[in-house]
Amino acid sequence: MSKIFLSMKKKLLSILSLSVVLWVNAQEKDSLKQKTIDEVVITGQFMQQSIDKSIYKVEVIDAQQIKNMAVTNVAEVLNQNLNILIEPSKSSGNSTANIMGLSGEYTKILIDNIPVVSDEGMGNLVDLTKINVNNIERIEVVKGSMGVEYGNNAVAGVINIITKKNYSKKVTALASIQEETVGKDYDWFKKGNGRHIQSLNLGYRFNDYWSVSADINHNDFQGYKGSLNGYKYFSENNDGKRGYDWQPKDQLTTNGTIRYSKNNTSFFYKLNFLTEEINYYNPLVTDLPLGGGNRTYTANDKDYHTNRWIHQFNIQTKLGRINYNGDFSYQRQERKSQVYTYDVPNRKEISRDNEITFYKSDILYSRGMFSNFLDNEKINFQLGYELDRTKGFADATTFESNNNGKSIERAIFNYANFLSAEWKVNDWFSFRPGVRLSLSDRFSSQYNYSGTLRFTASENSDIRAVFGSANRFPTYDELYTFVVDNNHDIRGNENLKPETGYSASVFWDYALTNSGNWKFNFSLSGMYLDVQNRIEDVIINNSPLQITFLNVDDYKSILFGGGINVRKGDLSLNAGVSVMGVSQVLNTGNITSPDDYNYYAEANLAANYTLPVSKTLFALYYKYTGAQRRYTYQGKENDPGDPGQYILGEIGDFNMLNFTVSQPFFNNHFEISAGIKNIFDVTSVKNTIQSGDTHNASSGLQNLFYGRSYFMRLNYNF
Repeated sequence: MSKIFLSMKKKLLSILSLSVVLWVNAQEKDSLKQKTIDEVVITGQFMQQSIDKSIYKVEVIDAQQIKNMAVTNVAEVLNQNLNILIEPSKSSGNSTANIMGLSGEYTKILIDNIPVVSDEGMGNLVDLTKINVNNIERIEVVKGSMGVEYGNNAVAGVINIITKKNYSKKVTALASIQEETVGKDYDWFKKGNGRHIQSLNLGYRFNDYWSVSADINHNDFQGYKGSLNGYKYFSENNDGKRGYDWQPKDQLTTNGTIRYSKNNTSFFYKLNFLTEEINYYNPLVTDLPLGGGNRTYTANDKDYHTNRWIHQFNIQTKLGRINYNGDFSYQRQERKSQVYTYDVPNRKEISRDNEITFYKSDILYSRGMFSNFLDNEKINFQLGYELDRTKGFADATTFESNNNGKSIERAIFNYANFLSAEWKVNDWFSFRPGVRLSLSDRFSSQYNYSGTLRFTASENSDIRAVFGSANRFPTYDELYTFVVDNNHDIRGNENLKPETGYSASVFWDYALTNSGNWKFNFSLSGMYLDVQNRIEDVIINNSPLQITFLNVDDYKSILFGGGINVRKGDLSLNAGVSVMGVSQVLNTGNITSPDDYNYYAEANLAANYTLPVSKTLFALYYKYTGAQRRYTYQGKENDPGDPGQYILGEIGDFNMLNFTVSQPFFNNHFEISAGIKNIFDVTSVKNTIQSGDTHNASSGLQNLFYGRSYFMRLNYNF
């Protein structure tokens, strides 16, 4: 009997154990399913919200997608997105986002809802290569004017980078090493070849309430020669072939976060530090006699050093029944340069000047939002405030022709109140109006408005209609440039008004799951963007030639797009296409450009498939950017009296294709990835639109990428 009982007991325990395992597995699968269904966003929301219920159309790029791309910074991630072009600058080493044809001044860049410090202020003209992807949870993109929620410069859209702050396991350790060729060049040790990236993420959860995390990322980019021959090259006839098309850049980024969450209160403090060095090698060399018939060749090279500190504190809590979400931040960024004389043939430094600061920004920032005043599921409204004090410095060398030796140091204080309400009229219709009043000690009061409608046409279909406005504040160059000599009279205008812009959009989304468990998501969109009082340099006198900056131009764009997402099991396909037309009215003071719309197309495709048995991931990313045509001014050389004319310039089309294979080992603790970036070997495109000098339109090439490259990455997950 005892043996029978023992046998029955073992069987019963086995059945119970198996049941527990199956239940846990089911819970995990359900949890993953729930996570997929309830993907949340925060951009433009009262509180964290399911993406399906968001009243704004939010594009989300999550951590898994970023990992599959094998990219190292935010600039590389966003280059895959339709209607976003990352524009690198050879002179500064920065790369900024162009959305819907508008440059980096018109896009607001946020990290965890906080505008990011940049060389020239806060939130705009942010170098996206300075933001690594090592600790990013997701990137949220909202296109269109978002002035009510995010204030000035959010004209073309908002890019919100959400970082990881908490880990589910007690102890987390993630380490990664990635090696890349730069074009055809690569060497692990030799200076001047390749790209070398190392990262480490650490997390520790003390209990259910407290956790800490830290990460460090090192990105060593050794430069891309392109049409040039590197820093060692020199020519006695001074042919200008020394140096790099893409300057060498060495970055080190660290983050530390402490987080608390219990009941209705959560807060975190986060510290970010970045240090970066860019090496500029002068293409021109100077003949230096040494005596006795000997000579050498020297170059005046320059190192650029950037240090950036970002302190952020966020708290979410309840004041009675009222929800409060508050952000507080202190940020500082300083860029310095140091000129030195380099003996090229002998590979040694002869002398080095003192380091000078040429850009510096100090920012105090706070944003607070109160909601749930009525404690009503159908009607809610949000009252918010935002304030910032930005102190900026620009050295004379940052302006054209040295700004006559005149450096600029200014401080500006902005304060805003914004109010929006959300009314869920019934199960299928909701409405959200908003208004913002911005006050400044530098500019006149600015008003922004928004209105959003969301229709649930059926269980599977949503329609969103969005209207919003925003302003763009003038830059340092537009306000303070002062170049007056025998050949120039170019002056900034401290009386400039902020530009005003608004957008109107319609989005339709439809989801379908068929009997074979194929999941389809379809989307269609249309957007109109209008920017008025655009600031441009204007010829106010032909003889002598005098130029200043005025609010004279208009910019309009129309965008139509569609997309499809297909998923089944381990297969995922995303494809999109868009057509955009741009109408830009330019004015020199003497002649005005045509206002025709010029159209161009874009398309992208992302395909991911995981082999069920081996868990091998294959990822393919493709993007086509069509040729763009816009009017640009062209005058006659050495004839300032000629009024000139507007001609159609062009940015050439190009195709980008990346491919990655990833293989996990040891129960996903170890992973090897390898692949090819920029398979079509794109480096530069024809560009006859970019600005030339005072008298002539530019004609030439624009650097966008550094050619085909190969990479390998090793990941270890503790």
